[in-house]
Amino acid sequence: MTTGSYAHVNGLDLYYEEHGSTTGRPLVVLHGGLLTVELCFGTLLPALTRGRRVIAPELQGHGHTRDTDRPYRIDLLAADVLALLDRLGVERTDVLGFSLGGYAALQLALDHPERVDHLVLASVNYRPDGYHEEIHASGLPSGSTRLPTPEDFAEMRAAHLAVSPEPEHFDAFHTKVSDAVAAFGGWPAERLRTLRAPTLLVVGDHDFVRLDHAVEMYELIPDARLAVLPRTTHMDVMRRTTLLAPLLEGFLPAG
Repeated sequence: MTTGSYAHVNGLDLYYEEHGSTTGRPLVVLHGGLLTVELCFGTLLPALTRGRRVIAPELQGHGHTRDTDRPYRIDLLAADVLALLDRLGVERTDVLGFSLGGYAALQLALDHPERVDHLVLASVNYRPDGYHEEIHASGLPSGSTRLPTPEDFAEMRAAHLAVSPEPEHFDAFHTKVSDAVAAFGGWPAERLRTLRAPTLLVVGDHDFVRLDHAVEMYELIPDARLAVLPRTTHMDVMRRTTLLAPLLEGFLPAG
């Protein structure tokens, strides 16, 4: 079962899809910046939907969801996800977030621990200096093999053009999201120590996120696991289905 719908939450019409079993264990998946549900999770969904109800929103300005003049902030993205869960009557859920979606997932788990059972954070740092020095979220310098390739950006643009209600907005939106991530200060270490949910941290060995920073997060979060995917850049993390699917199946409770 796959359905696409809109929920009016917090002043925007949030697009979301539901995949898998309507009666299965809920799993919310939150995509990365400039991605759509299909582009981020398309190859992984068959593994995730076995016995589960997968809820996949497209965050403000992404995919089918129109942007607004609202400030672009991580706490507001998390609030949108919470409002969607309320609309759907989902009291508790597992959550998987990649990159920007991982920030929103972590914010949700910190602010509303009573709503998150298991948490997967893929390619997420909790402080700005958790990125490699060569990565500048607002500028994305050329020449680094850790960065999205021209082919990656072409895919992101094509996915946006295919479904967005404002396709001409891609370049301006790219700047808006990049600036928001660059301005985001992260969370104090003390907050990570308060996380209640069992947490799986996933990073690529050639990711934006420094490996020592991922280890630091692993040591701060009380019930954490850490997986480092070999020969994997930031953009490759969600594409490593043969590595990622067994990790998720082993960590997330069965539907």
